[in-house]
Amino acid sequence: MTGRLLASREAPVALALVVVVVGTTLVNPRFLSAQGRTDLMVAIAITALMAVGQTFVILMKHVDLSVGSTLGLSAYLAATAVQDQQDGGVLTVLMVGLVVGVAVGVVNGALVAFLRLPALVVTLGTLYVVKGIQAVVVGPRRINADQLPGAVVDFGRDSVLGVPYILWLALLAGVAGAWFLRTVRTGRDLYAVGSNGPAARLVGIPVWRREMFAFVVSGATAGLAGALYLARFGGVDANAGSGYELPVVAACVVGGVAITGGVGTVIGALLGAALLKTIGVSLSALSVPEFWQQAVNGALLLLAIAVDKVIADRRLRQTTEVQEVPA
Repeated sequence: MTGRLLASREAPVALALVVVVVGTTLVNPRFLSAQGRTDLMVAIAITALMAVGQTFVILMKHVDLSVGSTLGLSAYLAATAVQDQQDGGVLTVLMVGLVVGVAVGVVNGALVAFLRLPALVVTLGTLYVVKGIQAVVVGPRRINADQLPGAVVDFGRDSVLGVPYILWLALLAGVAGAWFLRTVRTGRDLYAVGSNGPAARLVGIPVWRREMFAFVVSGATAGLAGALYLARFGGVDANAGSGYELPVVAACVVGGVAITGGVGTVIGALLGAALLKTIGVSLSALSVPEFWQQAVNGALLLLAIAVDKVIADRRLRQTTEVQEVPA
């Protein structure tokens, strides 16, 4: 059991996360102070939640670049739905975010599954379409914390057992996603389609349904992330969600979700999100310029892709050698 865990794709990511945390704490002891821990967990939550949905898409050899703009639009519409209310609002914010995210996911899924358009092009297009809608709807306006119900703002600040509510929500989504991919037939089908799409069709797997499902899940988590964004920052404007697209994809790939499809886990994606965000926060704590933070994230992404390629080539050689052994 221990050997299997150490040999897993997630083990190096978890080890790197521990090294970064311990190393930063030794240099700057305030890194893991009570406030430091809270700030770190809050920073991880939004990217981690979107990485859960992105995993479903990447497993099928696709990618969803519209998650950032989906987050921004859902955050603003959710804020509008509860603006100037005095009580409640948390459930409304979550439901509005979910509905907006699912709607974008349905559009992406339909274009990819039915029209057989490349997911990269489709989601890049919807990224700009949704961002354009956001710019028109929001304009120069901004919704601030004093215009939101206190419960919504408190949801982004409060915690239980030392863990912020918004991180609990991301972890709950991660556990649900991991269980689904591991035990439910639809989840296992995603691996089959990502590994060999034509073979999956031959054995009767409804590929178009699985593709639609994966994009809806990705859109749903991006929409919920919009609700978390609103709660965390206590406000929203036209720039909300900008720049989240590539970090989410990077979190999945660094966490062991192969960009070539068919390999990876939600747990790995969560660890990847935690690692990248922890590196960013730790470099800030060490007063390292932002440029180097981005450079480190880019280097980790390239390293993860290179490692995936080496592993894939090694497995292909092993398979070829086994097939060539005479009976």
